[in-house]
Formats: sequence, C-alpha cells, structure tokens
Amino acid sequence: MPPDIRPGDGMTGEPRLRRLSPTELDDGQRAVYDAVAGGRRARGPQVFPLVDDDGGLVGPFNAFLLQPRLGFALQALGAAVRYETALTDRAREIAILVTAVAADAAFEWYAHEALGRHVGLTADELTALRTGSFDALADETERVVAATVHALCVRGDLDDDEYRRATGALGEPGVFELLTLAGYYLTLALQLRVFRVS
Repeated sequence: MPPDIRPGDGMTGEPRLRRLSPTELDDGQRAVYDAVAGGRRARGPQVFPLVDDDGGLVGPFNAFLLQPRLGFALQALGAAVRYETALTDRAREIAILVTAVAADAAFEWYAHEALGRHVGLTADELTALRTGSFDALADETERVVAATVHALCVRGDLDDDEYRRATGALGEPGVFELLTLAGYYLTLALQLRVFRVS
C-alpha cells in the first residue's frame, strides 16, 4: 500500500536551496519567475501560494531558476499538463495525487490536495487516493486514471490488460497525456526530495 504521506515526510535535513529573491534574478531567471508567478497558474484558483511573503517562488519552482532555459521549458510543460489536456479537472488532480503518494512527495500532496478539494474531491475520495483504495472512486474513468498512474509510478509500465483498460477509457491520446503528466510530477517529486523542499 502507498504510504500515508504528510508535509515534510520522505525527507530529512534542512532545505538545500536558498530561496531566491525577485530582486536578485537575472533576465533568464526573471522570465521563469514571471511565467510561474504571473502566468496561468497565477490566474487560476489560488488554493496554495506560488510565492512567499518576500516574493520568492515556493515549492518546486525555486529550483527552476537554477537553469533558466530548462526551468522555463519545465514550467511550460507543467502548464500544458495542467491546462491543455482533455483530462477533466478531477481526473487530473487524481493522477497528480496518486503520483504524489507513490513518490512520497509531501509538497505535491499538500498543493494538489487543496486543488483536489477545489475541483470536488471529497475527504473520503482523498483518503481512498492516499491509501490506494481506488475502487472507492465512483467514476470508472477516474478509477482507471488512478490505477493506471499507480502502475506507471510503481512499475514504470502497463501490462496488456492495464493498457487496454486505459486506452478503452481514455483513448491513446489520453494515455499519452496521462504518461506525460505522471512523468512531469515524478520529475518534480525527485527535485523536491533532493533539494529538501517541504
């Protein structure tokens, strides 16, 4: 069963990156900062902060400033998997939350639990996702999304039955979207863990 993660779990030690202030950014870093803090994420529901009280980027985004060309591309991919897929809002948040549990990514859980509640996930559904009880989800497509992402995160593959079930529910384009979303959030989970971001 997936772990029962809480903010701060899965990591030991102090944060390894200093949070950069907006006043010390070069032009490339500023482009990344503006894309995150002033882009589509900032226009959506603000259920968790993108910046701290001093204006520094929180969560995974501060690390994006280390290498602005890659950070800019990564934030653009994140915006695409959040806003440009055919997945419903609920299915997207289910996929992200399942990834967060499998990767023991406490910050991802914290941020996307709030977004999940915003798009209608109930406390019971969140508990089901946290504990791997995907059959508790009422919607078949959402059950498929959860089980597919779990398999991807745990085994890095789908067997033939899982692939048929996923393509039957989502189509091949939808499976591609789900693969990309899971890969993106697994990448963030790795960065959050290594840089000790809580």
